[in-house]
Amino acid sequence: MVFRLTGIKMELDRDASELLSLIARKLSVPPGEIRDYRIIKKALDARKKNSLFFVYTVDVTLSGKGAGTVSRRRIPGLTRVSPEPRTAPLPGNVPLKNRPVVVGAGPAGIFAALTLARNGYRPLVFERGRDVDTRTADVEGFWLKRLLNPESNVQFGEGGAGTFSDGKLTTRINDPRVRSVLEDFVKAGAPEEILYLHKPHIGTDRLRAVVKNLRISLQDMGGEIYFASKVTGLLLENRKVTGVIINGEHEVPAGAVVLAIGHSARDTYQMLEQSGCPIEQKAFSIGVRVEHPQNLIDCAQYGRFAGHPKLEAADYQLVFKNEEMQRTAYTFCMCPGGRVVAAASEGNTVVTNGMSDYARDSGVANSAVVVSVGPDDFGSADPLAGIEFQRKWERAAFHAGGGNYNAPAQLVEDFLAGRASGSLDAAPWATYRPGLTPADLHECLPGYVTSMLEEAIRSFDRKLKGFALPEAVLTGVETRTSAPVRLLRSANRESIGIEGLYPAGEGAGYAGGIVSAAVDGIRVAEAIISKFRKEVY
Repeated sequence: MVFRLTGIKMELDRDASELLSLIARKLSVPPGEIRDYRIIKKALDARKKNSLFFVYTVDVTLSGKGAGTVSRRRIPGLTRVSPEPRTAPLPGNVPLKNRPVVVGAGPAGIFAALTLARNGYRPLVFERGRDVDTRTADVEGFWLKRLLNPESNVQFGEGGAGTFSDGKLTTRINDPRVRSVLEDFVKAGAPEEILYLHKPHIGTDRLRAVVKNLRISLQDMGGEIYFASKVTGLLLENRKVTGVIINGEHEVPAGAVVLAIGHSARDTYQMLEQSGCPIEQKAFSIGVRVEHPQNLIDCAQYGRFAGHPKLEAADYQLVFKNEEMQRTAYTFCMCPGGRVVAAASEGNTVVTNGMSDYARDSGVANSAVVVSVGPDDFGSADPLAGIEFQRKWERAAFHAGGGNYNAPAQLVEDFLAGRASGSLDAAPWATYRPGLTPADLHECLPGYVTSMLEEAIRSFDRKLKGFALPEAVLTGVETRTSAPVRLLRSANRESIGIEGLYPAGEGAGYAGGIVSAAVDGIRVAEAIISKFRKEVY
């Protein structure tokens, strides 16, 4: 019999092998009555800086005698485990005469394709960018030599924008598909700990290998993936999709098309609007990246335990609200032990993002500090006005950085004083490549955003000692926090305006991160399976 036990506390200096005895003690049974246990969740409780400990949730399999013993007692945190059966969708009755097409090989696209392939639908995946190895070389070429490839960069290519990130797998959604996504990652080479850590991450270095292995799995099941293959048009008949146009010339028939295009496919958004796909403006956030020495964050979060070998580089999540302005500023995509990276996908723009390897050992912490913006800020009712809003500030950052893909940067002390930084010598550890130019970030963002950032930084410093460190570095601009539009779809996840078209993931406005995008891709694939009958292709 299996029971779930929560709230098992273990001090940092205790060995993991002692977990069995702690479980037995909490259940008041001899260790021999425990046949097996599986860690379901492991989290660090650092609320009291003088007393840090790990908290475990485990599933425990007990012998008949042990199960009888605990069943007769009231033990805090103990429940009986009931399996959550998840049945595969039943195929529908509408004939699918051509293989389904998936547009985009980010998390939503690849997991939609994997789900279709596992059910025998043999999808075709078209990705505008390059395979992960070629893409990595292209990205390095941009960071080292300022050679931007508009079709192969941090935003476009195999694995999506998340490939060049921290590889965070945290999500707020409660869906049994989350577990299956994590299990697929583990099968593809991710560390098994992502199945139970409270804040799991893979790291960009390991994620690249995982992405490649997911592709191989897809191909082994009959799916096909084509790189450097941008969908430039839809084939339509009576508001129904019949196929896609690749690179402006090659037509591919399709009865179902998954749109997993990512949040930066601006030309694709424009094509979809011209094709009659209903699109609406959506709020997102813009701001800057902030960098601190990682040791400062560790000390602020862990107190005297900073540097303990069992503790990872510390992270944080901070929020500030201004009720009068009706805006929120918050930290986003915090990367412990990481670096700030150039993430532009268009020429003459500067875009920043954060990234870290699995080890998180750069010695520098970075995070986005962003402010919410919405349709009232965009200055137009055009559905794509949010894109132009992003472009405006990305171009301003390019100009402020010197017009060579350097990013404009400012010390926190100067930003709060309202003066341009004349030098960044006080922060030689700043990580952005290809380079930084001292500047005044007030010139690269709307006034209401910089005002909010100033208030937020002071507020965050009261919550996390040292956040307003004078020599902390702000690098601009962060604009790609989420999609600036939403592609409208019905309850069955089909486009309201075009039959057979299925918007999915973060680029469609229905997810916010690697795992939630992957889950949305699975849901969309299940909707296709439930509607269409697979044929022999």
